[in-house]
Amino acid sequence: MAGVFLPPRRPFARPSAKIGKRDMEYTRLGNSGLQVSRIALGCMSFGDPSEKQPWTLDDVNAEPIFRQAVELGITFWDTANIYGLSTSEEIVGRALKKYTRRADVVLATKVWYRMHDGPGGAGLSRKAVLEQIDASLRRLDVDYVDLYQIHRFDPTSPVEETMEALHDIVKAGKVRYLGASSMWAWQFSKMQYTAQLHGWTKFVSMQNQYSLLHREEEREMFGLLADQGVGSVPWSLLAAGLLTRPWGERRTGRATSNPTTDLQGRPLFLDSDEAILAAVARVAENRGVPMARIAMAWVLQNPVVSAPIVGATKPHHLTDAAAALDIRLTDDEIDALQEHYAPRRPTYF
Repeated sequence: MAGVFLPPRRPFARPSAKIGKRDMEYTRLGNSGLQVSRIALGCMSFGDPSEKQPWTLDDVNAEPIFRQAVELGITFWDTANIYGLSTSEEIVGRALKKYTRRADVVLATKVWYRMHDGPGGAGLSRKAVLEQIDASLRRLDVDYVDLYQIHRFDPTSPVEETMEALHDIVKAGKVRYLGASSMWAWQFSKMQYTAQLHGWTKFVSMQNQYSLLHREEEREMFGLLADQGVGSVPWSLLAAGLLTRPWGERRTGRATSNPTTDLQGRPLFLDSDEAILAAVARVAENRGVPMARIAMAWVLQNPVVSAPIVGATKPHHLTDAAAALDIRLTDDEIDALQEHYAPRRPTYF
């Protein structure tokens, strides 16, 4: 993409620790002091299957994923109050006690989506922020969360009200760091500078959609994040599985049921994306690795990216993510992967 701002990689140390059969890398989240694993465990797939989301994994079926994450040294776990219609947080809380120690995990959750019909049931008003952090702490059965993220921008609440409420829960010891997710760069900038103006806690992370098929964050958001010392925590780095298989292949249930547009009717992929998938397949074949590893390695090479989120439902999902850390793409490979990208409208916000 022409004109993309890609700053040099920050020079801070990236220590690693031998966990299981390989080395997991660790980094700071943006310019904060918070150390996270370079792969984040996405917990959107965990929940009570009876709660209108039959595709989610309950405690029993999620157990192998949590155990594998611990074995691989994936210490950054990301959930949200809305995931599993609140049951994801409950499952994550139980997993913390059963498979690891609270002190060994960087625990992240989110607020914004509607949880109930009351005035504090959604959004980023002071009432909602204070009510929803307490509800999340109860479900997670913890005293604090390490990273509390606003799931989307709330145009109905004054930015000053939101940022002061978030600052207050940090000062109350319920939250250690703040993050944001999926919004326009001007909205994020407005919130960040409002916090700075008043001496309130600023965001250290931005959870945004980023993959070989969705690169619009490179236009403005990534430059802003680099300037502000904010780490990117990308979601959908495999574009809902499209980047893991040849164009048109529909062998899995997810492949046959995935939507083609977001909730606002914006297309999730373009016909021209076929050429991108073909390039991923060629690079993967030449290296003798699955397509998923190449797609994830490309995301990881961006200097603004701290820790991509991997929503694992099968053991090979985390294996591929961990193995992607060992892949260093050449300039020629990166050019081949990027040359067919076409601009598109951002989706899901």
